Amino acid sequence: MSSRNLTAAHRSLAFGTRLRVTNKHNGRSVVVRINDRGPFIRGRVLDLSRAAAQDIGMVASGTAKVCYEVVASK
Repeated sequence: MSSRNLTAAHRSLAFGTRLRVTNKHNGRSVVVRINDRGPFIRGRVLDLSRAAAQDIGMVASGTAKVCYEVVASK
């Protein structure tokens, strides 16, 4: 697995679903592919790979308010 994989975990979306995730604080967005289940922490809906988090500027904070939309589903 490459460290540049733009992937995410979601509790119920089908594996392979592609989402556009936008950081509400800075407006930066990235398209990710669902490849895992989670996160299992109350109040969180997505768990982004480090590469995806870096692309939208949330690595330093660790968490961010985001919005997401399905761009392609399996």
